[in-house]
Amino acid sequence: MKKTVVRVVCAIGQAGQLGLKGGLPWEGNRSPEFVADVARFFDLTRGHVLLAGPKTIASVPDFARADRKLVVVRSSMDPEDTLQRFAGRVVFIGGGPPVWNAYARFVSHWDITRLPYDGPADRWFDARWLTPGGEVATPAITA
Repeated sequence: MKKTVVRVVCAIGQAGQLGLKGGLPWEGNRSPEFVADVARFFDLTRGHVLLAGPKTIASVPDFARADRKLVVVRSSMDPEDTLQRFAGRVVFIGGGPPVWNAYARFVSHWDITRLPYDGPADRWFDARWLTPGGEVATPAITA
């Protein structure tokens, strides 16, 4: 059986910021670094599978829906069973801490861009996702 390649591509702020009030802390910033990061995300995931929570999948713009397989994941879904559906494919895991807590142990490649954002956040990157086993028992959310 062919192996599923599991990857994450994400951006973080200068202090590891990931989210703020259900969105990206830098949402709408039109500076070149932020625009390039979004374009890079869509370029890297083109032709592959994107597994993410319902809010993240709903945020994928119409232009990007035709050239990648979008799959909504729920907390009730077993990550291993879900990934087996895509044997031989490259699967990107999106959606932030709750999803990464469940899928980190399967990720072989983390592609992390540090953006020039140094403002508030309520979700942060958790370096434990990068360790062998990659499991985090509770979300790393701080105010």
